[in-house]
Amino acid sequence: MPSFSALGTLRDVQIPLTANGMSESSPPASRVFTAALIVIGDEILSGRTHDKNIAQVAEWLGIQGIRLSEVRVVADDTGAIGEAVNTLRARNDYLFTTGGIGPTHDDITVDAIAEAVGVGVVVHPDARAILEGYYEPRGGLTDARLRMARVPDGADLIPNRYTGAPGIRYENIFLMAGVPQITAGMLDALSGSLEGGKPLLSETVGCWVQESEVADLLRETEAAHASCQIGSYPFWREGKSGANFVIRSIDANELAACVRALMRGLDDMEKPPHPGGLETGAA
Repeated sequence: MPSFSALGTLRDVQIPLTANGMSESSPPASRVFTAALIVIGDEILSGRTHDKNIAQVAEWLGIQGIRLSEVRVVADDTGAIGEAVNTLRARNDYLFTTGGIGPTHDDITVDAIAEAVGVGVVVHPDARAILEGYYEPRGGLTDARLRMARVPDGADLIPNRYTGAPGIRYENIFLMAGVPQITAGMLDALSGSLEGGKPLLSETVGCWVQESEVADLLRETEAAHASCQIGSYPFWREGKSGANFVIRSIDANELAACVRALMRGLDDMEKPPHPGGLETGAA
């Protein structure tokens, strides 16, 4: 899976100003920006294709200071896509979609989203020019290939350095390819252009313990550190139970304090903590 680094993705990006004139490099400390993701495709729901975009979209959003709050997988169905789009874009700052913007008849994402937001579909002149240049040595721009220049009326383009066919931005909706490598390139092109809050930080503590033994400790530790969340991820290895506890917060000091409190609690129970987590043995 492609890896996104703050240095590698932000170094050539101009940081724009928001509507209120605030630089996106200094958002309000208490503001949590959220995004939703819609994964589109019958092949995902049938199990024929295993989705790889959820993890990389979540990772990229975290670097931008945006929290992935929910994911929905929908079929290649205009009504299902439209309902998901209007529901999720209304309760999140951003909405991303993957899949369904290719050259074939079942690539209906553009049409479905245009219908959902109440605009027509047009051929974007810049997208057409990009595709004409890309396909000139590859047999020319056919009607099927021209489908990849269609956008909801009023949309902007997201560059695609791999195949030329651009992604699409309409207001707070971002339409991206389903192919993970192409999606990664489109995300890279967007880096630094969205307003975000503080990145969500995390630390992991592992322990050879059953979750039920430390349930009270986890609950009490989280309650004592209101800006932190603790997730518990059990596993079975070497004939015994273990768990990794992932502590998350946007406040580095609070995160460190919560980690220390959890480790002291485990020590007090004579359950030695392992900073950084334990190997689960899973592939």
